[in-house]
Amino acid sequence: MPDAEQRPAPLIRPPRLLTDVDRAATRLELFFDLAYVLVIAELAARLAKDLTAEGVAVFAGLFTVAWWSWVTTTLYANRFDTNDVLYRLGKLASTAAVLGMAASAPDATRGTATAFTLSYLATRVVLFALYARAYRHVRQARATIGIYLIGAAAGAACWVAALAVPGDWKFLLWGLGIALEALAPVAATRFGDNVPLHLEHLPERFGLFVILVLGESVASVVLGVHDTHWTTAPVLVAAVCFVAVAALWWNYFDLGGAAGKQHLVHTDDEQESGAADGYVYAHLPLTLGLAAAAIGVEQLILHPEGDVSTLGRWMLPAGAALFLLGTAAVIAGTARRWLAAWPWPLAAVPFVVAAGAPTAWPPAATAGLVAAALLVVVLAGIRAQQRGALRTTET
Repeated sequence: MPDAEQRPAPLIRPPRLLTDVDRAATRLELFFDLAYVLVIAELAARLAKDLTAEGVAVFAGLFTVAWWSWVTTTLYANRFDTNDVLYRLGKLASTAAVLGMAASAPDATRGTATAFTLSYLATRVVLFALYARAYRHVRQARATIGIYLIGAAAGAACWVAALAVPGDWKFLLWGLGIALEALAPVAATRFGDNVPLHLEHLPERFGLFVILVLGESVASVVLGVHDTHWTTAPVLVAAVCFVAVAALWWNYFDLGGAAGKQHLVHTDDEQESGAADGYVYAHLPLTLGLAAAAIGVEQLILHPEGDVSTLGRWMLPAGAALFLLGTAAVIAGTARRWLAAWPWPLAAVPFVVAAGAPTAWPPAATAGLVAAALLVVVLAGIRAQQRGALRTTET
């Protein structure tokens, strides 16, 4: 007979708090993330066809909805992922719902608004059921879980109401639902049971999401070169844009994101400090900026002779600037002081924005200025890192 250590784990295990055990992202989490690749790709394709102020606003709004659905599921898994059959079925159901969001995203504000609403609501139903199960079994976290249950229910109620509301009013209810849910983590930090997050697992998961969004820029380089048939001018722009994308990667994973993780993981403060909340929310502008930059990369490559629209030209520098603002918020939020992000990277934001100012220049020049500005940011970050002003490793 096999001993206890050799027996397979029970198929059904009650949730428990897992913030005090060594763990990493699971294969199920990685599978779940794949659905969001499709959502982001569909939203990017939608914006590429409607590069107007309204199109940008819709893109930002729908991206926020998708990002928030990922965040809330990730925060649950960070604390209570027991990986049993019931949890897996719930996570797979959420994955299917996110695929529905992806399929309905291109026309989510018009013909497929109901499908998009129902798909998002399905993720809320699953999340509510998971938290209800955790509430039953994890007694020491009931105050915290109760706050998340209220937030999920309030947010879902707004989305249900949106099904019966015509016109643009439904989108106001969508926004209100997201806002109500977004209050839950902050309220849980302030009024909950001081239930910690797993501070090693959290940066890993957000880093994986950043990689997913960065992948859109890499895809834009590939598709741009392919669609322009490897002609010289687009290839030149694509090469310069890839340098800019590589600099974005370096800025996050070796510098800004690493500094945020260092502050987060090695803080001695209690959960009520709010450092984890700052880390989470700061990733919205950071990843939205990366998604916008990906669209800018594609536009510059597809229009190398200068016939790119004004918004198309601005997407890369504006996206890069928003990314840097998000990076600064990650650093400042985890350190709980804005001076932690000064002068790196906040001082670089105006220079990155200025790279998009010469609208009469060819797209290669715009891409080159952005890439040069981001490379300077990398070099300045490395210098601050070497001097100890930017702490990215434990000293």
